[in-house]
Amino acid sequence: MKTTLFSIASLFIFQLLFISCSEKQKTTDPRVTITLSEDFDSESFDGRMLLMLSNNNEAEPRFQINDGLKTQLIFGKNVEGLKPGGTVTFTNEDFGFPFDSLSKVPKGDYYVQALLHTYETFNLSTGHTVKLPMDNGEGQQWNKSPGNMYNEPVQLSFDASNVSEINITIDKVIPPIEEPKDTEWVKHIKMKSDMLSKFYGKDTYLGAHVLLPKDFDKHPEAKYPLMVFQGHFPSDFGDWRTEPLDPNMESEYSDRFKVDGYNKIVEQEAYDFYQRWNEPDFPRMLIIEIQHPTPYYDDSYAVNSAAQGPYGDAITYELIPFIEEKFRGIGEGWSRFLYGGSTGGWESLAVQVKYPDEYNGCFAACPDPIDFRAYCLTNIYEDENAYYYDSDFNAIEVPGKRDYLGQVYTTLRRANHLELVLGDKSRSGQQWDIWEATYSPLGNDGYPQRIWDKYTGDINKEVANHWKENYDLRYILERDWSKLGEKLKGKIHIYCGDMDNYYLNNAVYLMEDFLENTSEPYYEGEVAYGDRAEHCWNGDPTQPNHITRLRYNSMYLPKIMKRIEESAPKGADLTSWRYK
Repeated sequence: MKTTLFSIASLFIFQLLFISCSEKQKTTDPRVTITLSEDFDSESFDGRMLLMLSNNNEAEPRFQINDGLKTQLIFGKNVEGLKPGGTVTFTNEDFGFPFDSLSKVPKGDYYVQALLHTYETFNLSTGHTVKLPMDNGEGQQWNKSPGNMYNEPVQLSFDASNVSEINITIDKVIPPIEEPKDTEWVKHIKMKSDMLSKFYGKDTYLGAHVLLPKDFDKHPEAKYPLMVFQGHFPSDFGDWRTEPLDPNMESEYSDRFKVDGYNKIVEQEAYDFYQRWNEPDFPRMLIIEIQHPTPYYDDSYAVNSAAQGPYGDAITYELIPFIEEKFRGIGEGWSRFLYGGSTGGWESLAVQVKYPDEYNGCFAACPDPIDFRAYCLTNIYEDENAYYYDSDFNAIEVPGKRDYLGQVYTTLRRANHLELVLGDKSRSGQQWDIWEATYSPLGNDGYPQRIWDKYTGDINKEVANHWKENYDLRYILERDWSKLGEKLKGKIHIYCGDMDNYYLNNAVYLMEDFLENTSEPYYEGEVAYGDRAEHCWNGDPTQPNHITRLRYNSMYLPKIMKRIEESAPKGADLTSWRYK
């Protein structure tokens, strides 16, 4: 009997201790509850709820999130069917960056902000139903996409070891973006793509900013070559200014280039280009900057892909002919040229390779990885893990970004973990996810298959092989050179700094090895490197990066004109567009 009473008493005391500890744990675990205002006019919302904390008020927290040293804090989770007045609660279970849990957030005062990045439902022609963040005119930027909802930052004290709950109400919506207006020189077009509309199951559009040549209206007999400037989403035609620089403009320092008054340099270069464009001997051409954002990024990478649809065909066979017909383009492959840097560099080379007869030359500056044996610092075919170097005992992370002195500012793992917070299923809208969305086959759920586990970095070799066969540009050229060689002679020009911030020069070295040493017939093109030059070096050794990046629209023209003279077919129009 004594034993039974002792056991019961012990059990009772244990239960009291358990309840006490449980209640203590319950009240001290950090919890942030976000309420969606009842004033929003919609039945429900799907999307990604993002919670951000900043220890400063230099800008709203949503504008201080990045994978670098100055990033502030962010946590993310999916929501489905969230109704106005509904709530979403963040706890220690929700993944964050750079701290993976709210419990690790240092004690202090923070500016706290939440944002709902909204998703739409797409019934793809593949038979899959997916939920994706469609672009709303901003170029697929989660922190400023019209229709996304947020709150003004509120300053709150946060102590992960002694906080019951923080409550925030989302009550604002990002307004629509005003579209640019046509001018005498720049026209803006938008066309519905039948190919893309069929793929996405809803109307899908392509756009472009078109720079007209001098005296376009005075020469109705002229037809023009076309220069396609590839790159990220342009809000308007860039590096173009028809008015002289305002002498009262205040100087701004560029931290990226370590140059004072860089804003003035940008505007002056834009005006200088306008003046060159009007010189008597300047070739009269059309230049276009394409708008082709997708639900995964600010542009499509200009090729067909399983997850994003037939953007390559839509641009080459729908948009380009539409522009040439409307603005009197010559409309033949020999008269079209591609150029751009970074994303635009990869696109220029990829489009030239994928459509060898439709374009007459590409000028690819600092291209994204063009050989996946050097997918930045990862060999996706041989490495087992993308985030760590192979070692039994010493887990050293793979760098993600450096400067020209080799100083590292982020790692591959950290950059990918930020993306995982911003969106799962390749939906972050960031760099590593768009490569995945472009190159990967579809999974059973309709989203891109992962090239590696986003959390651990373990590489999927089946997906890597799909990338190799379809998007590894060096491999494709080497595999198919017997068919492509004659078509691409004289068309490939590649430029890269040998201290590219993202190690993109490594893949260029591998491409050069093939083009210069093993291609037969010889490619008759050019590969050049900038000594100690960082990202976006584009081929001019006489000027620094911060200048040459502003001269894309004219720096390749001598090479283009030479190419036209050497390759235009007999009887081609070489005169109507060369008026003074």
